[in-house]
Amino acid sequence: MIKKNININNLVSGKSRDLKGMVKPPADKSISHRALLFSSLAIGKSEISNLLNSEDVLNMLKALKLLGIKITKKNNVYYVIGSGLTGFKTPNKHVDCGNSGTLARILIGAIGGSEVFVTLTGDNSLRARPMNRVMNPLRKMGINFTSSNGLLPLIVYGTDEILPIKYNSPISSAQVKTSILLAGLNAKGTSEIIEPYTSRDHSENLLKYFGADIKYNSKISGKNKVLITGGNNLKSCNIIVPGDISSAAFIIVAATIIPGSDIIVKNVGINYFRKGILEALNKMGAKIRIENQFINNFNEPIADISVKYSKIKGITLDSTYSSRLIDEYPILAMAAAVANGKSVFKGLSELRHKESDRFNGIIDGLTASGIKVEAKNDDIIIYGNLSRVKGGVTIDCHYDHRIAMSFLILGAVAEKPIKVVGCNSILTSYPNFTSELNNLGMNIRNEK
Repeated sequence: MIKKNININNLVSGKSRDLKGMVKPPADKSISHRALLFSSLAIGKSEISNLLNSEDVLNMLKALKLLGIKITKKNNVYYVIGSGLTGFKTPNKHVDCGNSGTLARILIGAIGGSEVFVTLTGDNSLRARPMNRVMNPLRKMGINFTSSNGLLPLIVYGTDEILPIKYNSPISSAQVKTSILLAGLNAKGTSEIIEPYTSRDHSENLLKYFGADIKYNSKISGKNKVLITGGNNLKSCNIIVPGDISSAAFIIVAATIIPGSDIIVKNVGINYFRKGILEALNKMGAKIRIENQFINNFNEPIADISVKYSKIKGITLDSTYSSRLIDEYPILAMAAAVANGKSVFKGLSELRHKESDRFNGIIDGLTASGIKVEAKNDDIIIYGNLSRVKGGVTIDCHYDHRIAMSFLILGAVAEKPIKVVGCNSILTSYPNFTSELNNLGMNIRNEK
């Protein structure tokens, strides 16, 4: 559980060797958010085991309680008493989404089917992130908003007259898709979402498990189409949340680039639309093995991942990879920085709209650390060379957890330590990052 007095704002990472051991990464944040929210829309009591206890997910829990949902915890299992598709209550204060774009965007669609009005807000970073990408299609479904320039804070005016929609999304976004699907649960008819290519499909898998009338194919190439027909009540479910591959990626890359390393990462979700990081590292020559694979009760593949130190080479990834590893590009960039040769990552415009401008955060941080990096439109070109990772710099991660953790991993192979400022953000997704990586053999310390 997160303790309020934790302060890891300034961390320093130094030279490391021989990461060894076995580790379970944090529970999947995307699935944790959805498990809580979908359970609140169901009828009956759902049980959620291995929920991620991070700030982002706990903010979802607080938001649902403000909306009238009863949630209790016993022996690390969360029990959610769902109120049905239209059972949310108008809260007596603003709903604070903290730093989580997922929380804000998918909650907007869920709220829309209840006759409530809800003000959503967030921290400075979230209030700068675009919400029109979900508000525009939801307006067509009959949900109204009050907002300045499509940003938080905004007021959602729910309605019992949700209209079905056919929406050609200009971007492939699981958050946009999920928001429309949740609104579509209350539509009088069938809603159809078409995206340029398939974004992560956790929502589709979980909604089917909860009993929604949903049809999807999750194509691995070409346009993706999802249909949902309103009117089906969701049933309560039992969910065990798997480990988060986005968090495991930091451990996997660390073991790949730190000499002498040999680790096993247990119980990781390896959904096709999330495991692009594994494919990219394999292309670079990383020694990664998938072991003990199985499919869980809501159609998510789970496995253990064995990783050994490898001498890796640069690669080129076209834009079709972007949605499958958009959250992992910061840590993949650290691998590219120490790889032999040039890496080209194409089609990364979405990185500009994350918790920080990750596109420029990667470029600025690597350049400061001694690596040659170029930007060409929405592409990042990294000229990998381990001997040029000088370190001895301070990186301002702008309170972005993935930028923070990525440069702390790079510090393990730099000539001089790397200091990262703004590391309290790590608590949003990986509260035990420092202790778990140090237990494996890294050298991360708190600088007060």
